[in-house]
Amino acid sequence: MVGNSGAGKSTFARALADRLGIPRLELDAFFWDAGWTKRDPDEARRLIRDAVADAPDGWVADGNWTGRVGDSLDGVEAWVWLDFPRRVVIPRVVRRTLCRGISRAELWHGNREDLRSLLSRDPHRNIVMWSWTAHRPTRERYAELARTAPVVRLRTPREATRWLDAV
Repeated sequence: MVGNSGAGKSTFARALADRLGIPRLELDAFFWDAGWTKRDPDEARRLIRDAVADAPDGWVADGNWTGRVGDSLDGVEAWVWLDFPRRVVIPRVVRRTLCRGISRAELWHGNREDLRSLLSRDPHRNIVMWSWTAHRPTRERYAELARTAPVVRLRTPREATRWLDAV
């Protein structure tokens, strides 16, 4: 499951995994470590390979780490790309960030979103700015992937819901 930040990858992947009765692999949990430090890529790939090996009946992975997963996700049947417009993802990422910041919900390994990050103009510190600036490059990256791999491209939330309902 891939797409821009705020598209709903995790929510969609959770629903798909539940319907299929298989585990969900949240790639952020493999590549981020405590204190918002990036985990060593080799270690992250090893952890992913172990999780895949523990799921012989299949798995659903979500996250935009396609350039770093290497062969750790061998066996991908298809990439599901939530290719929603900015007018959809930006309000979603704002709501999600506010909810997580207010609730202090733990994401992975003790990491929590900090509402002060919304004041930063640096996309590497502000997830809303990241979603805005990464939108076009993300779209280009997955359009390229679709030329070489099986990709289900879902362009609207309604289209995504219909696809999920058909599973």
